[in-house]
Amino acid sequence: MKRREQREHVFKLLFMTQFNSEKEMAEQVALYFEGLEVPDEDSRKGIKERYENVLAHLEEIDGTLNEYSRGWKTGRMSRVDLSALRLAVYEMKYEEDVPVGVAINEAVEIAKRFGGDTSGSFVNGVLGKIASGRKDDEEVHKAPARQEHRAKIILRSKSDKEKKPE
Repeated sequence: MKRREQREHVFKLLFMTQFNSEKEMAEQVALYFEGLEVPDEDSRKGIKERYENVLAHLEEIDGTLNEYSRGWKTGRMSRVDLSALRLAVYEMKYEEDVPVGVAINEAVEIAKRFGGDTSGSFVNGVLGKIASGRKDDEEVHKAPARQEHRAKIILRSKSDKEKKPE
C-alpha cells in the first residue's frame, strides 16, 4: 500500500475520533479495519501505529495549531480541516522521513478532497505559517526599500540641433 493511501486511512480514523469517545474508538477502529480491504497485515499495522502516534501527540499538535492559526482555534475549525492539519503537523514535527513540503501538499489534497471549497487554502495557510515559524502577530521583516533614482533624460532630435543657435 502506498504511503498516500495509508495517510488517507489515518486521516479517516482521526476524523472518526472527533465523533466517538475514546472507549468507543477501540471498537470503531476494529470495525474500520474489518471493512477495509488492505492487502497485507503490515499496512494495517502501519496505519494503526501512525494513528495512535498522532493521538499520543494530540495535545502538542493542537497547541501548535492554536498558536499559529489566529482567529481559528481548533474548536472552531471544521472537522475535516482539523483532521488534515493534525496529521500534517504530526508528520512535520515527528516523522523525519517525510519532507515538510510533502506533508503540506498531502494535507492540502486531503482537505480539498474531503472538505469544503476553502479547505485547501485554509490548510495550506496554517501549515505554511507553521513551516515558516511566523505567527500572525509577528511583524514581517522586509528588505529595506531601495532609494529611488530619478534621472532627467532629454532627447533631442536632429531638427532641435539645427534650430538651436550656437
